[in-house]
Amino acid sequence: MAVTETTVAESCAAAKRAARALATASTEAKNAALEATARLLEERVETILEANAGDLADERAAGLTQALRDRLRLTPERVAAMAEGVRVVRDLGDPVGEELERKTLASGIDLRKVRVPLGVVAVVYEARPNVTIDCAALTIKSGNAIVLRGSSYAERSNAALAAVAREALVEAGLPEDAVLSLGGGGHEELAELATQEGLVDLLIPRGGEGLKAAIKAVATVPVMYAAAGNCHVYVHSEADPEMARRIAVNAKVQRPGVCNAAETLLIDAAVAERVAPAILSDLAAAGVELVGDERARAAAGEVEVGAASEEDWDSEYLGLKMAVAVVDSVEDAIEHVNRHGTGHSEAIVTADEAAAEEFVAGVDAAAVYVNASTRFTDGFEYGMGAEIGNSTQKLHARGPIGMRELTTFKYVGHGSGQVRE
Repeated sequence: MAVTETTVAESCAAAKRAARALATASTEAKNAALEATARLLEERVETILEANAGDLADERAAGLTQALRDRLRLTPERVAAMAEGVRVVRDLGDPVGEELERKTLASGIDLRKVRVPLGVVAVVYEARPNVTIDCAALTIKSGNAIVLRGSSYAERSNAALAAVAREALVEAGLPEDAVLSLGGGGHEELAELATQEGLVDLLIPRGGEGLKAAIKAVATVPVMYAAAGNCHVYVHSEADPEMARRIAVNAKVQRPGVCNAAETLLIDAAVAERVAPAILSDLAAAGVELVGDERARAAAGEVEVGAASEEDWDSEYLGLKMAVAVVDSVEDAIEHVNRHGTGHSEAIVTADEAAAEEFVAGVDAAAVYVNASTRFTDGFEYGMGAEIGNSTQKLHARGPIGMRELTTFKYVGHGSGQVRE
């Protein structure tokens, strides 16, 4: 059974033992576990969907927003996409043992810097059950064990998916406790997980600012935050109007309940009256509730735009709502993004290369796009197969957290009897 009935400390200790075995496992064994995971996902799709239907029907999920219910919901297509992502990870190069540097010291010692697993990675996440498989695939391939703590309202789905990964590990001759699920316990369990010094090598909270604050208040283990995404699209004065329409609508509407969806649209004052009505009309037609500053509302034409509050500029809506502001220059756009953004993903639409370079250099974010949607900040899109989340920090990783972000390194010196004088 994937959901443990032991204490958090006991689960983390079991994961630590499994991590030691997985750290030295062959690439072939890890790849076999990943192939078995993908195959079992395809074979057990009905069982997985039945578990997911139970979660969706449970009273614990009754109060979720439509955006969160969409994140919770699994479909045959989404399960197939999980299997595809696992196989992409399988086919990627094994990061463990990768030689990063090599040199001979003055002493004659041959010194190599090689990539090694972190050990035990714990992930706390909210509605999306696919995170269970993404995390398991990435940690198996990178030689780490993982302790998963999902939401209570996704407990059945997460258990079914973790059971698949555990069975696959056993099939490949690897320790099943390399993937452990804690279910969806309360705040006490979260605090206990965040304080497992000596057992948990890295904790990754994947969720909103509330989860981030809860972890910050108690954590004594290293933490890498995969936090909120208050993302912006800036339509520069030299933007192609049709391109701006496509990108703005895609960034907001394609999947509004995810962290790389745009929450704010910035439009240059030089073109606001010309381009705002068409872009805002497209967004409104797609069901987006619009709020804006005084200049944005004046430029909106027939499109209804409510008055934005100060809180709107700092909000991650995760739904069909968007704030709109008119800015006077690239400098003003950069200043707005850096003041209100969360360092996740930002975009500029422009034909002016100098303006693009200024925006890229000036915006402080993990991902910055020129003439492309913010929706591309994703481990799968970046060729990582999957991701555990998107780090908005600068240490030790930034952007999508893939296999290499789940490793560290060690120095290995080979000598011939040298002693230091």
